[in-house]
Amino acid sequence: MSVSLSTPISSLMTNKRRVGALKSLGLITVGDALTYYPFRVTEPVALRALREAHAGQPMAFAAQVRQVRVVPMNARRGFRLEVMVDDADFARTRNVNDTIARLVFFSGKRQYIDWLSARMHSGADVVVAGEPTEFNGQLQFTHPEVLTVDPDSRDSEESGSVRPGDEAQSRGGAAMRRIYDADSEEEALRRVCRPRPVYHATSRISSEHIHEAILGFLDLLRDSSAGTDGDAENEETRTGVVGVDAASTDTSRPADAVPAGSADAITAADAAADASGTSPDIAALRQAVPDIVPESIRDVHALMHRAQAFLAIHDPQSTKEFHQAIATLRYEEALVSQTAVLQSRQHARQTQAHACVDGSLRDMFIASLPFKLTGGQREVIDDIAADMAQSYPMQRLLQGEVGSGKTVVAVAAMLQAVGAGYQAVLVAPTQVLAEQHYQTISAMVNGDSMQVAVTLLTGGMRLAARRKALAQAASGEPGIIIATHAAFSSTFQAPNLALVVIDEQHRFGVEQRESLRARGELTPHLLVMTATPIPRTAAMTWFGDLDISWLTELPGGRKPIRTVVVPEADARTMAAMFAHIRKRLDAGERAYVVCPRIDMDEDADGAGDAGEDGFEAFDDGSDDERAQAAASRQSGRRGQGASQANGSGSDGSEPMAEPKPPLHAVAEIVQRLQSLPQFEGVAFATLTGRDDDATKAQVMADFSSGKTLVLVATTVIEVGVDVPQASCIVIFDADRYGLSQLHQLRGRVGRGGTDSWAFLVSRAEPDSIAAQRLEVIHHSLDGAEIAQADLELRGAGDVLGDTQSGVKSGLKLLRVVKDVTIIAKARADADALLDADPDLSHAVQLAGAVLDFTRGGESQIVSS
Repeated sequence: MSVSLSTPISSLMTNKRRVGALKSLGLITVGDALTYYPFRVTEPVALRALREAHAGQPMAFAAQVRQVRVVPMNARRGFRLEVMVDDADFARTRNVNDTIARLVFFSGKRQYIDWLSARMHSGADVVVAGEPTEFNGQLQFTHPEVLTVDPDSRDSEESGSVRPGDEAQSRGGAAMRRIYDADSEEEALRRVCRPRPVYHATSRISSEHIHEAILGFLDLLRDSSAGTDGDAENEETRTGVVGVDAASTDTSRPADAVPAGSADAITAADAAADASGTSPDIAALRQAVPDIVPESIRDVHALMHRAQAFLAIHDPQSTKEFHQAIATLRYEEALVSQTAVLQSRQHARQTQAHACVDGSLRDMFIASLPFKLTGGQREVIDDIAADMAQSYPMQRLLQGEVGSGKTVVAVAAMLQAVGAGYQAVLVAPTQVLAEQHYQTISAMVNGDSMQVAVTLLTGGMRLAARRKALAQAASGEPGIIIATHAAFSSTFQAPNLALVVIDEQHRFGVEQRESLRARGELTPHLLVMTATPIPRTAAMTWFGDLDISWLTELPGGRKPIRTVVVPEADARTMAAMFAHIRKRLDAGERAYVVCPRIDMDEDADGAGDAGEDGFEAFDDGSDDERAQAAASRQSGRRGQGASQANGSGSDGSEPMAEPKPPLHAVAEIVQRLQSLPQFEGVAFATLTGRDDDATKAQVMADFSSGKTLVLVATTVIEVGVDVPQASCIVIFDADRYGLSQLHQLRGRVGRGGTDSWAFLVSRAEPDSIAAQRLEVIHHSLDGAEIAQADLELRGAGDVLGDTQSGVKSGLKLLRVVKDVTIIAKARADADALLDADPDLSHAVQLAGAVLDFTRGGESQIVSS
């Protein structure tokens, strides 16, 4: 059978449960498996004689089996295998006295126990690796890794006969000699002492089983490429290499207790080929795994061939080799992604757009403003004007601090399109924000000096109003359209659309934006805006197909927001905070109170508010720890997760994160605040993502007018809500939010020129990571600085928006912040490649990888 990177795993594995477990990890093909990278590598295991053992310190030694005993476990179903070994010969080489130790294995399957006992029969030579413990005064290893050693492999290979003492096995009438894991003791010791990759695992499959499967795929690729498929019998055996294992159906033992080199995932007939310890033929593997990075670039950066890197990651000889391979594949991801970004930019320049040259209406609007534009606003407006005057589509990202005046810039751009006789659409993520934009922009562009048609289109409109808005857009008459997601509907048509403005770009999917741009004969200009701060280094590398503008200067009259971290357990400080808020309310101001959940009976670990709220609860741990904790909760609900019982993660690597206290809910906080004497006689309102559009509009109108003074809400208020009288915001469970989200929420106050405060209520322990994160936003109002910290603490997902885009990113190793230097080098290399070979006709593998990357949508991270 010919095996390639695109071969389905299901065609190679006979164990369907293992196939299903791998599929649950997203591993469908051999290529998927090889790019399922370990998240760390273990340190080499030390060689020690049994007399040199130290409890809790992993070690490896050679020994001989003296006694084997199978004991039924009466207290619970299953069996215990006890193997007594001594290390007389090995201890002699280390100049210490020999001793004995017990190897113990547990299983609910007699088949597995019989298989183990047959391998470790009395008199067998073995190499053992594991962590020693003491039980009843005797040294013990529980579920160690065991390799059997051929006592005389050279003679048997020469004769091809069955040696005395070997047990004969029969398949189809053919006698076969006993199969050993290693040809020599030295080889076996070298294998068990080598560093081991550790993979993210689940309760369905352990890291060790993942490792075994991937090594099997590498061998199949090598053998298939070398033309050694063999006859039908060998083909059946090879298929079983990664599919047949007697232990794989054993659900009674811990998932992470399976010995990694025990060959329990391979058939006895193929164990010698799989566990021989000989390095796979790199030349043959290269034929099956072609390199993506051109050889000229690989030589300049001293990178490994892709096949060699796969081998060094999944079967490393040293930790140095492992990290070299990671660096190679990290650069590969950078080159593919940056090539895709630059190609996207090239393709955009080849399409046609409406050239909007007439700027008279725009200039009239600027002259009518009752305030003076900042220098940054004037510069960005000029840049946009120059872009829109071209016959190819503008693609520009406008990043501005909260309250920096992005809306005015967007209106100026839209008026340039309208003045040239075309249509412009501004898409907002929520109806509340769309209606605010409609009211604000209508007032701006309709006065004594100008009259511009402004149309509102939302999903919550009455049918008659909606039809009227759609008809107005379909007429093609010059004007501005303010829309929500309704603009992505097939019923929305704007034949003369020249400009698309996306507000809060991270709230929209890639497919939605691209569908809107593809409606007309010509591609409209694109302006995407975000108040989510993005570090310049990250923006310049990831948003490579967009021209980038920054608005960092706040309009005159704005005062800095004072940020205070309030420990919730500090009752005196909490009372003082509420008293301060009551004073501001009595002065005619407003206050927001933000909670992560809607109801008190929701899952404490969930956001509680779906859809537009987009809240994410973050704890002190890393992304890996959160994933493991989620797996632990899931397995606990099924009554499984034996590996978690002793405090380890699903892959046996890290302790589980401690459960967090329940998140505060809107309903709970409203009750608490209304019962406080500080808020006696104060009118409260609530706003969540579950409220319908009419309710949201009414709540915001009452809050703006002063009918209600305190608005208790979820993160639905994160973007676009503009109430100048709001001077205080209280954010409960602030330690569970990302820093960029806190910065966004903080920006809801202080918009009217008054003194303003943001109170971050936290239950984080002093000196914890969560407390340190809050100190970042406590001491900084610089969005770029906060974003840099957020990226370092949380990764690129929330800040750059790829998690919101609905696209599964193909980037597995590249880190946006830490790998900026690598990305910059890859970008320069990609630029040079495309200059010399625009179609990549001389880099076919790179062209294919870029195409796969683009088809998967990952290249659109640049605008997501």
